[in-house]
Amino acid sequence: MIRTAVIGDVPVIHAMIRELAAYEKVPHEARAGEEQLREALFGERPAVFAHVAESEEDGEVVGFAMWFLNFSTWRGVHGIYLEDLYVRPGVRGGGHGKALLRELARICVERGYERLEWSVLDWNSPAVDFYRSLGAVPMDEWTVYRLTDGALAELGS
Repeated sequence: MIRTAVIGDVPVIHAMIRELAAYEKVPHEARAGEEQLREALFGERPAVFAHVAESEEDGEVVGFAMWFLNFSTWRGVHGIYLEDLYVRPGVRGGGHGKALLRELARICVERGYERLEWSVLDWNSPAVDFYRSLGAVPMDEWTVYRLTDGALAELGS
C-alpha cells in the first residue's frame, strides 16, 4: 500500500534515509535530523513531499519516496524530481519500489507534469536494471554538478 507520508512517519523515514546513506557508502553525508525533516515535509511552506510504502502483512512502513517539483523551461511545465527512493532490503522485489514510482507517475499524469526524473549511482546495477525495466532511460549526455560546503560558501559570499 502506498500513501502520502504523515508527520508520524518522520522517525522511520529518517531511519531509512540513514540506511540509504550507508548503502550508498556515504553515511557521514546524512546529516539532517528528524526536526529538519519534519519542518521540510510539514512546516509552514513545505517544498518537499514524501510517500511511504507499507507492508501488506502488518502495515509497517518499509519504503519511501521523497520528491519535489522541478520545472522544464523547454516544456513550460513542472515535473517531479525524485530525491530518494528506498525500500528496506528484506522486502525488496515485492513491488514496493514500483508502486512508489507508479504513484509519482500517477501524480505527474493527473497534474499535467511531463517529467519524472531522478539520479542513480552508476555502480548500483540492481537499481539501474529495475529502472530500465520500467522504461526509464539514462541521460548519458548529462553530468550532474554540485556545490556544497566550502565551495558553495565561497561562491555565495
